[in-house]
Amino acid sequence: MKIRIVVFIKAPRPGNVKTRLAVSIGDEEACHAYSQIAHHCLNTLSKYPEVELRFAPDEAAGEVALFSKSVRWSLKPQGEGDLGQRMFRAADETLSECDGILILGTDCPYIERDDLDEAITALHTSDLVLGPALDGGYWAIGLRNPHPELFQNIAWSTDQVFNQTCDQAQQLGLSIHELRKLEDVDDLESWRRFQKYLGRSYPS
Repeated sequence: MKIRIVVFIKAPRPGNVKTRLAVSIGDEEACHAYSQIAHHCLNTLSKYPEVELRFAPDEAAGEVALFSKSVRWSLKPQGEGDLGQRMFRAADETLSECDGILILGTDCPYIERDDLDEAITALHTSDLVLGPALDGGYWAIGLRNPHPELFQNIAWSTDQVFNQTCDQAQQLGLSIHELRKLEDVDDLESWRRFQKYLGRSYPS
């Protein structure tokens, strides 16, 4: 069974990434934080020979290429639309070539290889794999078929995303495998917790 890992990633541009964190530490520092978190996430993926980085904005291939951990990793723009439209496009295109897709973001630096292996294994038997986030979203979604309903009528960037996605899946009669719940790094307190996790201290 061929499963492709697709990572949604942004170009590290001050003012366009980690905007909630930037309120506390400024645009430049928040951009550095984003790059650190993204590299940490992608280092976890380094053992996987083929990963696709879906980047935004669409002209940022050169900036995003710096995040690649292997010459076999590929780059592709996310394209237009809201998050749901962009994720569905990735799922639809990938599932025309592969048996499964696992979509990840770069907001959760606590993903471990065991989490990824569990997700990939679960896709052999489950229709939908979801990694819930503490803020009510999800840090991973895995599919074997590109169900558009899972990406429609979702209140993106709210605490309802995970529950609404599960509701849609249940209406479709899909089997769901739930991964462990993890925290995204979006604000100053979660950034400080991540620094502590790394064994560092961040000034109060």
